[in-house]
Amino acid sequence: MRFPPSNRTASGFSLVELSIVLVILGLLVGGVLSGQSLIRAAELRSVSAEYSRFTAATYAFRDKYFALPGDLRDATRFWGRAANTADCITNSSAAVTSAAAGACDGDGDGIVGRTFVVSTVGEMHQFWKQLALAGLIEGNYTGIAGPFTPNAGQDVIVGTNGPRGKLSNSGWGMVNVDFGGDAWTYANNYGNMFSFGGQNPGTYPIGPNLKPEEAWNIDTKIDDGRPAQGTIWVRSGGNAWGTSGSCTTSTSFSDYAGQYRLSNNAAACSIFTNRVL
Repeated sequence: MRFPPSNRTASGFSLVELSIVLVILGLLVGGVLSGQSLIRAAELRSVSAEYSRFTAATYAFRDKYFALPGDLRDATRFWGRAANTADCITNSSAAVTSAAAGACDGDGDGIVGRTFVVSTVGEMHQFWKQLALAGLIEGNYTGIAGPFTPNAGQDVIVGTNGPRGKLSNSGWGMVNVDFGGDAWTYANNYGNMFSFGGQNPGTYPIGPNLKPEEAWNIDTKIDDGRPAQGTIWVRSGGNAWGTSGSCTTSTSFSDYAGQYRLSNNAAACSIFTNRVL
């Protein structure tokens, strides 16, 4: 049996239509990548802004209370005592007010000291709490070390006892470091320093979360663009000195002439500040 010919013709995409689709897809992909780049650039700019804000807040606190946050001997006179515990010292016999609203006194020695027992009060954690209690920074912080080791008592939980940075997976810490010269840190007495990096359970934020070019960009805007000179220093996290995966070209922890390893596109850096207070 013969069927009459169909009036329908074969359908499909023409080359012109396929070209238009490909162009649209290319624009969409390009827009997404461009958007991600713009977001990252904004996050990197925020690091400099946060550093300036925290530094200014610390100086304002010192001018008002004649001591550094966390190290203030009379903190409980202003805000009451946070808890009736041995580690929450009061030099003023202040009554306990509440864990959230109260503070603990420091020893007034000019050093924002570390604590070496997990989940206890330490000046490095009271630093952020007292800045917030004074209304100089936003946020609410516990003033108490987190529960993790190995560096007992130094555990910063981003957003809980220390500020969260706008850069993805980042936070800020404050601690006095009077040593240096290990697998990832320059040999330097940093003094009271800010640290900026990724969440790193058991210690302050030092997880490598910046590419060398990004760290160089921040360093150049704030300081001199050199990783072991001036105010901004870096930590070359997780990679030995001199290797292609490290943050800088330094060949040892005492090689202060190194430059940022701009050819490395991996996140290999976190930031320390050198004696800013």
